[in-house]
Amino acid sequence: MNLSIDVGNTRVKAAVFEEDKLIELFVFDTKELLSKITEILKKYTIAHGILSSVALIPKIELQKLCKIVPFSVVSSQMEVPYTNTYETPLTLGVDRIALMVAAQKKFPQKNVLVIDAGTCLTYDFIDKEATYLGGAISPGLKMRYASLHQFTAKLPSLEVQAPIDFIGNSTNESIHAGVVNGLLSEIEGVISRYDTKFLDLTVVLTGGDANFLSKQLKSSIFANQNFLLHGLNEILIFNKSK
Repeated sequence: MNLSIDVGNTRVKAAVFEEDKLIELFVFDTKELLSKITEILKKYTIAHGILSSVALIPKIELQKLCKIVPFSVVSSQMEVPYTNTYETPLTLGVDRIALMVAAQKKFPQKNVLVIDAGTCLTYDFIDKEATYLGGAISPGLKMRYASLHQFTAKLPSLEVQAPIDFIGNSTNESIHAGVVNGLLSEIEGVISRYDTKFLDLTVVLTGGDANFLSKQLKSSIFANQNFLLHGLNEILIFNKSK
């Protein structure tokens, strides 16, 4: 069995795979990384593990993980089953690398736009020739809410909530309408631009806010919150076969 670990800015998602089938999913706080992985390893016999992180993990913690199971840490130097034309490949996030592997595996010979709705909102595109062209990065949903509170004197700090209408009739409702509808309009606009340029476009929405956003988007999308974990597992399988 394989173990894929995605360390985000605030939480960790881990998944046990039997070949390409997801057996069990785990979600926990980043501070619990070592203890939770140890628990998983007691429950399952893991032959190989792979980890990607957009957060800083203490070196000693990584060393401890590698002592209990063979782990690969995703980097820009790792071999992947697509051509990367990104102009600054060393700065490309490991999460974006894994998402493109998942896209290439799930939708071979397709033009695929992957939208990852997490702390940041990332757009990544791989064409039907399995060439990664790049994408875009913008603030995520919660970051947009937080910025209104942090960079103003009087606007309140609010939790994410679907707006009642596109016209807000109170300060709170105006924030919900502005943030949520603004983000939805951004996503719809980006999809439209890609759809105009690339025929037969497949759109994948993933990340922590994927379910919330997918219910309100008008575009036809494939929503999968665990797309990144599948990508990590495919990187592991690809490199084991070489």
